[in-house]
Amino acid sequence: MHDPRVLKFVRKWLPRWLRRRLDPFHIKIEDQLQRFAASLPPGARLLDGGAGECPFRPWFKDTNYVGIDNAVGDHTWDYSNISAYADLSDLPFADGSFDAAINIVVLEHIAYPAKAMCEFRRVLKPGGRLFLAVPQIWELHQQPHDFFRYTRCGLELILKDAGFEIEMLEPTGGYFELVGKISIDILHFFEHGAMKILWVLLAPIFGFIIPLVCYYLDKLDKRKDFAVGLMTVASAAGEPRVAPYAPVTTTELVSSSHGQH
Repeated sequence: MHDPRVLKFVRKWLPRWLRRRLDPFHIKIEDQLQRFAASLPPGARLLDGGAGECPFRPWFKDTNYVGIDNAVGDHTWDYSNISAYADLSDLPFADGSFDAAINIVVLEHIAYPAKAMCEFRRVLKPGGRLFLAVPQIWELHQQPHDFFRYTRCGLELILKDAGFEIEMLEPTGGYFELVGKISIDILHFFEHGAMKILWVLLAPIFGFIIPLVCYYLDKLDKRKDFAVGLMTVASAAGEPRVAPYAPVTTTELVSSSHGQH
């Protein structure tokens, strides 16, 4: 994975129109997230689960924003702006405490995602809405806290079992945008030491030309089976259909195994 400091610099200084072509995954999420923020009434109570450095807080300035994180992600991040340290699988809030919630590229870091989704459903008011973005094809990152990748079918299953009704579910790019992302990721191998010379030489090709061409070619992919990620909006529409997942102990596994003989 790229040096987080390099990513921060690029996202801060690169013009948005160019970022849209070189990093469409994050820009598409930002576009939908801004629409989601605009749909909330002033004063709505919003939970940002896995807020990190709270980069989305400015878009929710008209809401009662609550950002939480367990602060075990990127070691370079500043977690001082979050409202509370908390685990998404055990939220420290009463039932129906929030009007809306967001969870942006965090669910892959949750050891028990079904339990976390049930917790989001519990703390949302009936009809409360969740904006969720997840990776489908990504590199390992923030190890050792990187556990899952999600398909459309898997995301639908987790949300419906947690008591959500899906309003929108879209892929963030297709095969060509995935190739463009991988092309940029290749530059990671040349970021350090004497290899930086190759980084300078290869960056115009792998970091600009290839992803730019892939951005325009992505319109050819209608199925989007090779999605970089997925984003969805779901509403709290019913009670969870399954109990939150809990790890099975070795004793329970042994007992179950003996009972089958």
